[in-house]
Amino acid sequence: MSSFADAPAGDLISGEKIFRAKCSHCHAIEKDAGHKYGPNLNGLFGRQSGTAVGYSYSAANRNRNVIWGEETLYDYLLDPKKYIPGTKKFIEGLKSAQERADVIAYLKESTKS
Repeated sequence: MSSFADAPAGDLISGEKIFRAKCSHCHAIEKDAGHKYGPNLNGLFGRQSGTAVGYSYSAANRNRNVIWGEETLYDYLLDPKKYIPGTKKFIEGLKSAQERADVIAYLKESTKS
C-alpha cells in the first residue's frame, strides 16, 4: 500500500469524471444541495468525520474522529470499510493511486464552502 507522500499529482478534470461516474450517485457537492445516500461533501476538507448536519451517520463514522484532508481521504478512498470498520459506505474503494489523487484534487476544488 502506498502512502500519500508517494501519491501522484491529481488531475482535476480526470477527478471530476471519476467522481461523476463513481461517487455522485451517493454524494452531492453543491453548497445548498441535500444529502443523498451519503452525506453532502461541501466543506469536506477540515471537517470531522460524522459531523455533516442533517445526515444520519453510522456510529463508526461518528466515533472515528477523522479530520478530512488529502492524506486521510487518500487512505480512506483506498478501502473505506477497512479505514472505518462499520461504515455504511458500500463501495470497495479506489485501488488506483492515480484515481484517488484525481478525485481528491477535484474534491479539494469543488467542495469549498
